[in-house]
Amino acid sequence: MSDPTAVLEDLRAESDELDALVADLAPDDWARPTPAPGWTIAHQIAHLAWTDRQALRSTTDPEGFAHHAEKAMAAPETFVDEGAARGARQAPDKLLEGWRQTREALRKALAEHAPDVRMPWFGTSMSVASMATGRLMETWAHGQDVADALGVRRTPTARLRHVARIGYRAMHYAFAVRGLTPPTADIRVELTAPDGSLWTYGPREAAQHVTGPALDFCLLVTQRAHRADLAVRADGPDADRWLDIAQAFAGPPGQGRRPSGRSA
Repeated sequence: MSDPTAVLEDLRAESDELDALVADLAPDDWARPTPAPGWTIAHQIAHLAWTDRQALRSTTDPEGFAHHAEKAMAAPETFVDEGAARGARQAPDKLLEGWRQTREALRKALAEHAPDVRMPWFGTSMSVASMATGRLMETWAHGQDVADALGVRRTPTARLRHVARIGYRAMHYAFAVRGLTPPTADIRVELTAPDGSLWTYGPREAAQHVTGPALDFCLLVTQRAHRADLAVRADGPDADRWLDIAQAFAGPPGQGRRPSGRSA
């Protein structure tokens, strides 16, 4: 049984950091475009609020969530964008307050949920720890879009370890969702953490490797930057293929970001 206390606290801290970025924005600034095509800052926060509501429903009303998820999965290419668009039409103060209330309700519900009882999710199921990790990953990734829109450079924290871990664990999913055969060979990932320590995933004896800064790896697996702009390196054919398609999030393959022209 995995104790979710640490990741729940990190989820709260990650959400609070993003909240601080948008809390004092003028209403017009919520309409600023972000790197995600067609999405403004309002869309980014609306998406997080929408997904938190789905997670809360999964935690407190699994049957109701399953019914909702069935309808959503019938249109996987559009339901996420539609949810963000509906939320983005709200007044910024209402949107922000709704996100605050929902994320806190979700955190409390997850803290009270039995850690070993899995909850339904879109096409899978999750424990409390995995649900909280997924929410943290999305909060960090969409927070990056907001920071980019505002021209803010965020300081990486140890909370990135959750994003890195889910990015590594989703390796085979990234292949499967594209109809590709996942690698059979092991891949070792070694990342330099923000404090200079080393985060490692995969067996030490693996013949293929991925190395680089943890921040760059997290930007890659959340598709917030193009591989050409990041200092993440692959040694081995499967590792190299993976870095071209890596995604830490569930759902259809993302479009990713175009290279900036400034190689890392």
